[in-house]
Amino acid sequence: MLTAGEQKQTIESIAALQLDNGMIEWFPGGHADPWNHVEAAMALGIGGYRDQADAAYEWLAHLQHEDGSWCSYYTAGDLIEDPRRDTNVSLYVATGLWHHWRIFRDSAFLSASFPMLESAVEFALSLQEPGGELLWSLEPEGSPHRYALLTGSSSAAFSLRCAIGVAHVLGYERPDWELAAGRLAYTVANNEGAFEPKEPWAMDWYYPVLCGALTGTAGRARLASRWEEFTSDRRGVRCVSDQPWITASETAECSLAHLAVGERDKAMWLLDSTHALRDEDGAYWTGLALRENVHFPADERSVYTAAAVVLADDALKEESPAWDIFVCDTHLPAYAFVSQPSVALRAETPAHDL
Repeated sequence: MLTAGEQKQTIESIAALQLDNGMIEWFPGGHADPWNHVEAAMALGIGGYRDQADAAYEWLAHLQHEDGSWCSYYTAGDLIEDPRRDTNVSLYVATGLWHHWRIFRDSAFLSASFPMLESAVEFALSLQEPGGELLWSLEPEGSPHRYALLTGSSSAAFSLRCAIGVAHVLGYERPDWELAAGRLAYTVANNEGAFEPKEPWAMDWYYPVLCGALTGTAGRARLASRWEEFTSDRRGVRCVSDQPWITASETAECSLAHLAVGERDKAMWLLDSTHALRDEDGAYWTGLALRENVHFPADERSVYTAAAVVLADDALKEESPAWDIFVCDTHLPAYAFVSQPSVALRAETPAHDL
């Protein structure tokens, strides 16, 4: 695990990438996306960088579209690089706000941020299919994308659960969100055929566990089923099973998934393996091409990689007030799993109209 000095150095490397308007770039001169921007804000919160974390959420509030969404990528000056509006990317603000609440316990900030959160949830649920899965995105011309993604829907399920937690803290009841989250988590756990096949990708392997749709024995079985396939190099987690590339962000996230199902030894080994991609100033190289033993993508040190390592390190240390958010957060309501027969009864009624 990171020493206190190493953690501080890594969080400082994240803070150094935040622009004056609050946007956190992937790397100097690079773009930003709301999902990884929130991940970076969470790491800033762990380090006690309250002003910087608040500025990150204020940037999101400033850019949110009227329908509650954000575009996929932005560049400096708040210019849109990719106009696609991704459901998972837009929903992740809920996870960030729940994490912010767990660390700072600022109900005034949470209340002021709730309209942004509520609008983001309503956007995502407008693209929920009758079976529970979320369509990937709203295309630039305004049409829904034709399929759902397992990783995105898994992450979105957890974000919905965080949104419900935020609502409960503020005294709001959102039974439609609870139903939507239950339908989504059920489909993630039980109907992989509802999603576009992405079998080679590591995130499709471990994200159903990381989001809490598969827990206990089922979660451990899921992770064991492809452990050797993705970690056969013994240097971390391959981002895709059929290529000899490891990435520190997927390795750190996979560490959290194993920790969530009680496999602490594997979680520790995975986090330890990320140290090989740590640079002298505390930033992290995105990945490594194993055959050539060169950084991949070439010369890229990414803010989301550093943030993922900080979150996994915090969970293993049980250090910050929000250390357990991805592991065993008993402050969050459990998924109200909704089976397919129940879904069928409600299929003609969009979740946000219930």
